[in-house]
Amino acid sequence: MQRSSFWLLLLVTLYVSACATATRDQVAPVVVPPSTTTTPSGAAPGEPVISMIDPYAIDITALPPGAPAPLQPDQYAPHIALILPLNSPSFAPHAMAVQQGFLAAAGSQARSFPVRVYSSADEGKEAIDIYRQAQANGAVAVAGPLTRSGVALLAGYTNITLPTLALNTTDSKPESDKLYFFGLIPETEARQAAQLAFAANLRDATIINTGTALSKRLVLAFEDEWKKLGGNITAEVTYKEGDDASVLLNLPVAPWLVEPEPVPPITVISETGEVSTTTPKRTGPPPLAPGNIVFLAGDNKQARLIRPYLNPSLPVYATSQLFNMHADTLTNYDLNEIHFVDMPWLLQPDHPAVMIYPRSDTSYDTDKERLYAFGIDAYRLLQMLLNDKLRSSLPMDGVTGRIHLAEPNLFQRDAITATFRYGRGLTPEGLAAVEAERAAAKAAEIAARRAAENATPAP
Repeated sequence: MQRSSFWLLLLVTLYVSACATATRDQVAPVVVPPSTTTTPSGAAPGEPVISMIDPYAIDITALPPGAPAPLQPDQYAPHIALILPLNSPSFAPHAMAVQQGFLAAAGSQARSFPVRVYSSADEGKEAIDIYRQAQANGAVAVAGPLTRSGVALLAGYTNITLPTLALNTTDSKPESDKLYFFGLIPETEARQAAQLAFAANLRDATIINTGTALSKRLVLAFEDEWKKLGGNITAEVTYKEGDDASVLLNLPVAPWLVEPEPVPPITVISETGEVSTTTPKRTGPPPLAPGNIVFLAGDNKQARLIRPYLNPSLPVYATSQLFNMHADTLTNYDLNEIHFVDMPWLLQPDHPAVMIYPRSDTSYDTDKERLYAFGIDAYRLLQMLLNDKLRSSLPMDGVTGRIHLAEPNLFQRDAITATFRYGRGLTPEGLAAVEAERAAAKAAEIAARRAAENATPAP
């Protein structure tokens, strides 16, 4: 009897052990609460639905010392994650513009994963936690964070396992080769302005600094690129609103290497037939030596104050900071002949590659309109990363410019060139079209006048 009890007890023990092993090897299903989704303001029917995620459900499973706690899925589903500081008082309006552009591009995609938006109040502290939540929720790719502090934090994270496009840049070296960077960097435009001026055989630059933090950043970038190209910095002057304008009227520039030719005299015949020679008076200041340029590191308002004081023979280069899409042509006449760079979204709205994306229903200022366009290109780049098509798809003609990889993980945007004329910012193609229209209108006017004269009966 005792022997039978022993064998019976042994069999029960083995059975219980086997059941425990089988249970441990199975993955327990996760119960996900019903999904709460919202449709973005102004979204068209069928546009990818976004979910606003609360990214802090922590699993309390025992872990090795020092290891971060794994996160439980919240509304698990394959998706594209978009991390933005929508809860930040400072950055929320800018983040909203990026979000709308990103969703506009997603809505134009025939087949893709839905977009889920992860909101943050302080990306500099929360970026990694939110990224980990997106991973747990089934993200297949991630766009964001948007702020430099958030990007710097994420760059130091070692567990980036998904194709990830940070929406800004950082000086920190990324810990993962799956992390890429893309941003609207003003310094890149300053460098491009230097390249354009140097390509025009200009070599002596005078820099006008308007005293703001952004102006100083633009000046440093232009100076660095100009010197690398072999150009000479003649002088740098600072001019703020209300300063004495004499510094602009007497702007330091490189002198003539050879004295300019004097204004040639003209011969005049009077009504009585008397012939005389006279030297015409020069209108405006004398021309400056060829090769001089001015780099104007200012915005639209500052540039309109400064440009009228400068010698009209002096080429002026600037960045997109001086272009205001809402300024009227009469206001912009003060900017005539300034060369600058900006994005096709603003300068070529009728271009086929731009027109395929819808405009926002929100009335944005120029800066937020650029962020909307930035969101469009960010989505397109993330799709390339997700589908492993960088090699075959770059460079990309984006709505923000021509985009290529400047470094292994850094996307660079080359803006398009434009010139202010007739109070408008015009690309070379746009300027040629306007000149042709004006010439045709002038020819039609002359033809109509002649026709009217010919139709008048002789007295």
